[in-house]
Amino acid sequence: MNYIVLIAILIPFLGTSLGAACVFLLKKEMNITVQKTMLGFAAGVMVAASVWSLLIPAMNMSEGMGKFAFFPAATGFLLGIMFLLILDKVVPHLHIDSGEQEGPKSNWKKSTMLMLAVTIHNIPEGASVGIVLAGAMTGNNMITMAGAIALSIGIAIQNFPEGAIISLPLKEEVGKRKAFYMGVLSGVVEPIAAVIALLLATYITPFIPYTLAFAAGAMIYVVVEELIPESAEGEHSNMGTIGFALGFVVMMILDVALG
Repeated sequence: MNYIVLIAILIPFLGTSLGAACVFLLKKEMNITVQKTMLGFAAGVMVAASVWSLLIPAMNMSEGMGKFAFFPAATGFLLGIMFLLILDKVVPHLHIDSGEQEGPKSNWKKSTMLMLAVTIHNIPEGASVGIVLAGAMTGNNMITMAGAIALSIGIAIQNFPEGAIISLPLKEEVGKRKAFYMGVLSGVVEPIAAVIALLLATYITPFIPYTLAFAAGAMIYVVVEELIPESAEGEHSNMGTIGFALGFVVMMILDVALG
């Protein structure tokens, strides 16, 4: 069991690392059409994961509350939104293709703030894996270990383009090797967040529905605040929509087939 848990925790980090390795394979920055498709794909995966792997299990686990079974999911969801909103306000960061810094004013390098933007994305993704693993380990029949693995694989798939999208623009500024390391470093937060969430959720089992929904809210915030606007901006926005549909379907299939 511990071996499977370790694999599930590390799979998303592997996805980010492989994406970051694209700096050694591609001579130029990623084509804008491909970039928008991948951003849309990542958004679709996150939305599907939030619904099938997090919100629905949260409500199913609370069905003993009758008509109020929605309460843990709704409360956790809103708290997750608030958590990412606060992070956005207190951490200086810069989004790809944006010249305007967000959060407190800082003299940090552009490369550092780009990495921090992706790191913020990765916190809820890592936490969601840890929380679902905790639910599976408690023996709750609403969450299975196969479902946790499906979530981990889905996040890894969408982490691949994120790793590439963060590392490639940094290649000219800091060089291939350092750009790769920075892309990898942005993903380190995922296994850390997963382990912390796993340990906390294991000790507060009655609150797992809240924590599942919390992770969903945080992920949806990232999708609505950043991924969808970035994929829809400018020309070729339809490719972002197609990417979203593909990502949603892939994650839905993974969750149903493996869960």
